[in-house]
Amino acid sequence: MYRSHNCGELNASNINTEVTLAGWVQKSRDKGFMNWVDLRDRYGITQLIFDESRTDKTVFELAKTLGREFVIQVKGTVIEREAKNKNIPTGEIEILVSELTILNTALTPPFTIEDETDGGEDIRMKYRYLDIRRNPVKNSLLFRHKVAMEVRKYLSDLDFCEVETPYLIKSTPEGARDFVVPSRMNEGQFYALPQSPQTFKQLLMVGGMDKYFQIVKCFRDEDLRADRQPEFTQIDCEMAFVEQEDILNVFEGLTRHLLKEIKGIEVDKFPRITYDYAMKTYGNDKPDIRFGMKFGELNEFAQHKEFPVFNAAELVVGIAVPGAGNYTRKEIDGLIDWVKRPQVGASGMVYVKCNEDGTYKSSVDKFYDNDDLAKWAKATEANPGDMIFVLSGPANKTRAQLSALRMELAARLGLRNPEEFAPLWVVDFPLLELDEESGRYHAMHHPFTSPKPEDMALLETEPGKVRANAYDMVLNGNEIGGGSIRIHDKATQQLMFKYLGFTEEEAKAQFGFLMDAFQFGAPPHGGLAFGLDRLVAILGGQETIRDFIAFPKNNSGRDVMIDAPAAIDDAQLKELHIKIDSI
Repeated sequence: MYRSHNCGELNASNINTEVTLAGWVQKSRDKGFMNWVDLRDRYGITQLIFDESRTDKTVFELAKTLGREFVIQVKGTVIEREAKNKNIPTGEIEILVSELTILNTALTPPFTIEDETDGGEDIRMKYRYLDIRRNPVKNSLLFRHKVAMEVRKYLSDLDFCEVETPYLIKSTPEGARDFVVPSRMNEGQFYALPQSPQTFKQLLMVGGMDKYFQIVKCFRDEDLRADRQPEFTQIDCEMAFVEQEDILNVFEGLTRHLLKEIKGIEVDKFPRITYDYAMKTYGNDKPDIRFGMKFGELNEFAQHKEFPVFNAAELVVGIAVPGAGNYTRKEIDGLIDWVKRPQVGASGMVYVKCNEDGTYKSSVDKFYDNDDLAKWAKATEANPGDMIFVLSGPANKTRAQLSALRMELAARLGLRNPEEFAPLWVVDFPLLELDEESGRYHAMHHPFTSPKPEDMALLETEPGKVRANAYDMVLNGNEIGGGSIRIHDKATQQLMFKYLGFTEEEAKAQFGFLMDAFQFGAPPHGGLAFGLDRLVAILGGQETIRDFIAFPKNNSGRDVMIDAPAAIDDAQLKELHIKIDSI
């Protein structure tokens, strides 16, 4: 055995026990006649002691050669530690070493392997295997494992069956770019990596599996950000003979289970709001409801008052910021500059101070009196001592700008407590959205989402008003999952393809296998997928998903550790029948 115990389990009850440990040298302290070494493994740190008067001379001298991150094995006796460390579980004991074996030497690491490291993100990504040795990253990966195991336990207890689906599939238009894989055996043809197992889980329902789940890798060739990777992991689920309410109940239950088991938090309420309400009240379809600052639409009270900016706007809308009435002019100007940044894109911002005496002071006092501004305060639910910020312009664009401001202000005011959890469902999404450039409708979710039965007649006359039988789970301002009731008959699926602009031939070429399957007795079915990476990060109190992924990509989609993607040689290109054009 390389070890009889790990480096995190020994305590005072083990004193006088002979043990064997193995791990990495965290650090050493050489006092000449005495040498202490901190030995680290995944489970913790144990202090080793080499005493000139009690340790074999050869072992004592060998200990002086140990460097950081050397891999060693020691044998010795557990003894009571004189200077106890109450901050670690092993702080009452140390190991008086009798035998030392250097299993491997190590170069000096490019950054310190400590909780608070001196390594920047780029260097830590390049040496990710060293970064994983640090407690923050190691513990994040262990946390992810715990969440995944609780998911499997919860779903398995409800008779869900975990089924693997293929990674090499065909390219289908599902909203994002596919990663494609050339086929050597089929000249000029390509596989695609799945954006999700959508069609396969529907086929499993046709196959009678009834309740399916899979913790599965998915792939999308999209621009990246802190919470998006080109390869990501979904908790993918599908159920047969269900309606929307059945699915929402199951996954409310899963979310409650995770919050209780992982965070020790009981959550009773899962509010349900419509997509239209979310957009009008929060400016986006994944609202953070841990705090207020709901939108107040002001067209009725702000237009036709000789202020041309508001009169020309499609939408005038504001939010009341609690306790911000004491903001200085410098702070207000800073926020105006913030919304005018290209990332937000507002042309300006109006403000109204709600004084404690019930009066108002605004940047548009020339056009609006106290009675006018009182109506603004009522519409935005502002109280004395608050500040109202108002934006105007095209409706969709202005809502998005005010939503960005709302989230920024909440962060500055400390209203986004990572240890507070506020889940909700957003329902009744539009089935279709219009691409203004092409003039064609696209599926807001995917082409297999069922329309609300009561809206079917609108497909012919007003397709943009058709609601989908779709739903998203939102947690703390993040969409953590979404799904829908699926179309399960060929006629409706053909009709959907028609309104998405597919010819009959195109639909058959892309999805003929699914429509064929529907002719053999497809049950009513629906499902949902949670984003595991994002869910774990939120439960872990973090904004970024990278530390919860063992080997993540950077913002350019590169793995800087293994230097991928990379060129392949001419022989491989020839074998795959691929020619690269020089640009």
